[in-house]
Amino acid sequence: MTPTEITLHQQSRMLEIAFDDGARYKLPFEFLRVYSPSAEVRGHGPGQEVLQTGKRDVVITAIDPIGTYAIKLTFDDGHDSGLYSWEYLHDLGMHMDAMWDDYLERLKAANASRDPK
Repeated sequence: MTPTEITLHQQSRMLEIAFDDGARYKLPFEFLRVYSPSAEVRGHGPGQEVLQTGKRDVVITAIDPIGTYAIKLTFDDGHDSGLYSWEYLHDLGMHMDAMWDDYLERLKAANASRDPK
């Protein structure tokens, strides 16, 4: 699958992406940041994930194409090392509700917050 449209909505802090299979997703900036595919967030193996906190107000400041298979998102907190493949973005859209619920549960268990300190 390949995107047919990618739109950055700064006011609502959403990345809207439409795919050639007809799927269309609106992904919140915060969601994209806490589920960055970078090693900094995901670790180098199972169980090494780093819980991202204080990202409620994060903003995407740049989108850069990476070949014909991905985009690199730059966030205003300086994070820019994740390459979001078309497949990964599609998966994020398909599973966003469950992934978001899981993130909120992990925050709660860690007694952490979405709000910046």
